[in-house]
Formats: sequence, C-alpha cells, structure tokens
Amino acid sequence: MPLVYLLTGSNAGNRLLKLQQARQQVGLQIGNIMQTTAVYETAPWGNTQQPPFLNQVLVAHTVLQPHEVLAQITRIEKKLGRIRREKWGQRTIDIDILLYGSEIIETEKLTIPHPWLPQRRFALTPLAEISPELIHPQLHLSIKQLLQQCPDELPVYVYQPLPTDEPEGC
Repeated sequence: MPLVYLLTGSNAGNRLLKLQQARQQVGLQIGNIMQTTAVYETAPWGNTQQPPFLNQVLVAHTVLQPHEVLAQITRIEKKLGRIRREKWGQRTIDIDILLYGSEIIETEKLTIPHPWLPQRRFALTPLAEISPELIHPQLHLSIKQLLQQCPDELPVYVYQPLPTDEPEGC
C-alpha cells in the first residue's frame, strides 16, 4: 500500500476542530493514518489579506488510487463545509495531496507531487518534521533540502493554543 502525504489547513471558523474532523475523515475514507505532525500556525500564502491558517500533515496508507484519493478529499471538504469561492481565499478546510508514494502524475485534474510544494514553507515545515529525508520524486532533493532552499519567508510556528483562541463548536 502506498503512503499518501496530505496537507490539511483551515483559517475560518474553529480551525483546530476542522483539522481534527479532517484527520478523522481521512482515516475513515482514505486510509489508516500512520503519522501526523504538530499543528502549525502559518501566514496566508497567495492572498495575504485573510486570517492565519492552521496546518497539519497527515501520512496515510491507502488502497485508493490517486484520483480516488482526490475524489474522497473533495467529499470530505464538502462534508466539513468547504465552499470554493475564490482561489487562495479563506476556507473552513483545505486538503492537498503533497505526495503519493514516489508517483509523478500530471493530468488536467491532478498533479502529484503538488506543484507548489517547493515554494511553500507552510507545507515543507511540517513535512520535514516527520520525513526530512523523503526524496521529492521529480526534483530528487530531500524535503529537508527543499525547506532549506525554499524562497517563501512567511512565518510558520508550532501552534500553541490559548484557552480563548478557538470557540466551541463550528
């Protein structure tokens, strides 16, 4: 069974709850979660005029093919209240496929490895936490090397919630 590396993110509503719900749904719909990273608070990338994100990388064993993983992700995001309004806009939940084993896929609907991975510190930092020596199948560099070369200078911190940070419920 291949390993799929997923990045979850939320910057609307109860961000931490949405990450927990996404993690649960990934475990039920995509495959057994083998590893999770810390939760990171990250500055928004692309559209900086929005609240900060919480992000977490999940690593799961899956029997699903890459396009089936994408279909399940879309269902999970919809179930958790994601409405696609604008590119790089605020969202209750976002789940991206970063890597699927060592597969390289380029279709109209799916690109693996994620095409923006080398330029996104908010994805590389948690990925490097659990798999620093993992080799990017196209660039032939480790995740640690990609992080060291990453041009993105936006802040990425391990999330330290305060009791008043996240409201109860959604």
